[in-house]
Amino acid sequence: DVQLVESGGGLVQAGGSLRLSCAASGFTFDDYAIGWFRQAPGKEREGVSCISNNDGSTWYSDSVKGRFTISSDNAKNTVYLQMNNLKPEDTAVYYCARRRLPLLGIILRPEDYDLWGQGTQVTASS
Repeated sequence: DVQLVESGGGLVQAGGSLRLSCAASGFTFDDYAIGWFRQAPGKEREGVSCISNNDGSTWYSDSVKGRFTISSDNAKNTVYLQMNNLKPEDTAVYYCARRRLPLLGIILRPEDYDLWGQGTQVTASS
């Protein structure tokens, strides 16, 4: 099946860390970029980070730059999002999604991603 499956969410205290995983299957991993998005209740979906599985280029939103790190293990068809120094405002459902390479224009626009995972809840308590 063509799918993305997220895992690794949970509840942590502010200042803590979590690592999310996004396992891809059913398509040629190197032909795509994988983005991480999040959506809090009552808010629009927000782009967090993206990695090109072709050359490893990465992008981050200003809100997570310096705290989150995206990486990819092409042998396992899996993308990771290491989240450090979590803040209560990071609380949201986190989704991974794929976008066909090459990336042009705005990198983290949800409309440009054509396959989404089911989401995983991240809660950082104050």
